[in-house]
Amino acid sequence: MPRMFLDWPVLRQLRTGDVLGRGPAVQSQRTRDWTARTATADRVVGSICPYCAVGCGQRIYVKDERIVHIEGDPDSPISRGRLCPKGSASEQLVNSPQRQTTVLYRRPHATRWESLDLDTATDMIADRVIETRRRTWQDRDGSGRLLNRTMGIASLGGAALDNEENYLIKKLFTALGAVQIENQARI
Repeated sequence: MPRMFLDWPVLRQLRTGDVLGRGPAVQSQRTRDWTARTATADRVVGSICPYCAVGCGQRIYVKDERIVHIEGDPDSPISRGRLCPKGSASEQLVNSPQRQTTVLYRRPHATRWESLDLDTATDMIADRVIETRRRTWQDRDGSGRLLNRTMGIASLGGAALDNEENYLIKKLFTALGAVQIENQARI
């Protein structure tokens, strides 16, 4: 009983010198026992937010090869440690139990999706790109002018890609001979 009496908040404030009750006197034992997720991380990895083309810097805290926390990177000249609500919640993008982690494919006229391994799906995409390019390739127009293009392949990029990704996509599709290359950010 006397121990409980000494733990009354006002007496605890006086005993610890925290007269205004803004320091350790108002913390419960449970609060004092808490440890931040960032304090127990094995390492911190710098990254860029995946959601838009702004390119905000992120610090990703990893423990046991699993992302435990993501926060803004104060060293980033773009965001200076700030993240929008989506960027702040991007840890859920990786750790969500609803995250799709397999390649799904629905065959023509099928009613169900089937899982494919990544190599099979990549080969299917490559085969279709090569065949479409071969089938729709135009060397010259009706007047004999050089074209070297395909009108059978087009690209519409999304604003969730950063400048570097859009640059590489533009180079890839240009190398394939596509001329219909657009981005959501311009539309």
